[in-house]
Amino acid sequence: SGINAEYDPEEDEPTLEAAWPHLQLVYEFFLRFLESPDFTPSTAKRSIDQQFVIQLLELFDSEDPRERDLLKTTLHRIYGKFLGLRAYIRKQINNIFYRVLYESERHNGIAELLEILGSIINGFALPLKEEHKQFLQRVLLPLHKVKSMSVYHPQLAYCVVQFLEKDSSLTEVVIKGLLKFWPKTHSPKEVMFLNELEEILDVIEPHEFRKIMRPLFQQLARCVSSPHFQVAERALYFWNNDYIMTLISDNADVILPIMFGALYKNSKSHWNKTIHGLIYNALKLFMEMNQRLFDECTVRYKDERQRERAKQKEREESWQTLEQQALTNAEKIKQLNARNMIASGHANSRSQLEEEAEDVVDTTTLLDNIKNLPEKGESDDGDIVEQTVQRDLTRRKSFLPVDFETRKALLQHHQHKVDPST
Repeated sequence: SGINAEYDPEEDEPTLEAAWPHLQLVYEFFLRFLESPDFTPSTAKRSIDQQFVIQLLELFDSEDPRERDLLKTTLHRIYGKFLGLRAYIRKQINNIFYRVLYESERHNGIAELLEILGSIINGFALPLKEEHKQFLQRVLLPLHKVKSMSVYHPQLAYCVVQFLEKDSSLTEVVIKGLLKFWPKTHSPKEVMFLNELEEILDVIEPHEFRKIMRPLFQQLARCVSSPHFQVAERALYFWNNDYIMTLISDNADVILPIMFGALYKNSKSHWNKTIHGLIYNALKLFMEMNQRLFDECTVRYKDERQRERAKQKEREESWQTLEQQALTNAEKIKQLNARNMIASGHANSRSQLEEEAEDVVDTTTLLDNIKNLPEKGESDDGDIVEQTVQRDLTRRKSFLPVDFETRKALLQHHQHKVDPST
């Protein structure tokens, strides 16, 4: 059977196997062979071995649901008759799930494989082996995070509930696993989680319920507050379950304070009228359980709301004060900049005049100073002159290095101008 890599089981119609009339004969013949009273596993095990099981499991990825259905029945018969292959079959099914979880996230036969495992789990002996508990924690619970979970969720939920019916001590692990993988933005998937959660609560033991009731009802409070009415509606249907109401009633002192805020707030603010009716029903049941506790929660909720409003008002006033201060500061900075620009304009005018005055140099003084300099920088005792120009030869306060050739050229130029005949 061909496999289309682009096939989406949630969106696309399955591609039916063109050769199914012929394949059906093969599957049904082999199935009747397995179910025959004269069938002896000891004889058939030479052909039905581990390699045969691997090839059979590969066929489960077929898009044709008719083929997968017959494969499911066939594999279940082999599991029942070949005791030596049971552990190997479970291991290979686990490997398929691991590939789905950590590689492809896509396989067409997950629902059928889980259906087989549901029957297998139902037959597990007590106490459960560590291998089976690891299968629950490492395979079944992580399968809740796969995008295409809706295709196989009923079978997955059935397997989880079967484990809890076998061993109630696994309840805490299962509930915490569900809360870990709880969808944040996918409302239809959230509804599926709520369906599974109610199935689990139907079989939960009271002492196990007390271990997980706080995180469980914190999540239910978020679901009740969901803007998606189907999520809120499904969560509120828990209050129509008699066994769950018994568990809630026995632990109302813990559960009511957790749920009260979400119920009271959404009884007034939720957009859907159906939700209002379901919330009023839940509040009425809580009131009948424990009137005193209900009144205490009401007073506490109103006090909290009043403190929140006061805090919000204080926050808004702080922001208004901050905004007003920012506007005042901006105006002050604007005025200060304007004054600085005016003062800077006057200062620039004065400094410019001073610089122009400094630029005017007395030519006679300059020439006299140049004449008095020794030739070629030699002093009377033959040492190199290391003097610097006097301050009146400089334009600014900094000292310029002595350049004797330049001075000599300036002197000759001046003499040429004074005495043109030379």
